[in-house]
Amino acid sequence: MELVSFESTIMGFSRQHKMNLLFKSFKTGDNRGFTLIELAIVVTILGILASAVMPLAHIGATRAKELELKRNLRIIRMAMDSYKKAYDDKRIEAEIGRSGYPLSLKALVEGVVDVKDPEGNKMYFLRRLPRDPMNNNEFLPPEETWETRSYESEPDNFTGGDDVYDIRSTSEDIALNDTPYKEW
Repeated sequence: MELVSFESTIMGFSRQHKMNLLFKSFKTGDNRGFTLIELAIVVTILGILASAVMPLAHIGATRAKELELKRNLRIIRMAMDSYKKAYDDKRIEAEIGRSGYPLSLKALVEGVVDVKDPEGNKMYFLRRLPRDPMNNNEFLPPEETWETRSYESEPDNFTGGDDVYDIRSTSEDIALNDTPYKEW
């Protein structure tokens, strides 16, 4: 069986005939393009599809911010627990009446002197303090985007004090799972 290329089969045809073969239209009759009604239907369908996708994009963006909030809360709370463990292990200078929790969120980043280290090196609990992703004020420093709770405050009363026992988001919004961000 001999294979014949497309070029060898149209060698004997005229230039015009070759062009007609290459650009032959599937439609018969007058080829003027799309009608106005066809274009209107396509635009309407695209509009309906776009309106269905937009809420999904918003939910996706909200879900990403919620995941970031959970991650940031976990990171900061673990750093506070590490600080408290170092205090309980007497690696941080103890003071009478202190709970052992950091005095501020900045202390987790700035570090404290390790009293058990003969060289007096500092212990650091965070490289940087993450922001509350639900707080839209970009001019606030990260430590001011969180609401802090003191060790001495009542469980129902989230108020600051001499130390930082817990943190929460400052956002008044409701999450996708219908819980306020402040309760996370």
